[in-house]
Amino acid sequence: QVQLVESGGGSVQAGGSLRLSCLASGRTFSWYAMGWFRQAPGKERELVAAISGSGDVIYYGDSVKGRFTISRDNAKNTVYLQMNSLKPEDTAVYYCAGRTYSFLSSRSYEYDYWGQGTQVTVSS
Repeated sequence: QVQLVESGGGSVQAGGSLRLSCLASGRTFSWYAMGWFRQAPGKERELVAAISGSGDVIYYGDSVKGRFTISRDNAKNTVYLQMNSLKPEDTAVYYCAGRTYSFLSSRSYEYDYWGQGTQVTVSS
């Protein structure tokens, strides 16, 4: 069983930056592809970014390309999401997710483990 704990959410003005972190339990973190999803009120959960187990394959959702950066440190069992040039439409609960394959996926149902979520609020 893998447990994921997110941190780093908060409130920021438009144009600002935040860095989310997700700490995973377990010894085989590098075997898991990881993703960051978000869900705004009344909207479906969407993939923000995903990264393969080795970190060499990365995917970004169209709405965050050029503004967000996903990375991972397998020695620290941690995946990060650096969010720059934040917009009010980025406001959502952000979830860290892991799947028991090293290849990333854009489908939320293919992720086996989820964190509790962290709120990100961007004001105009």
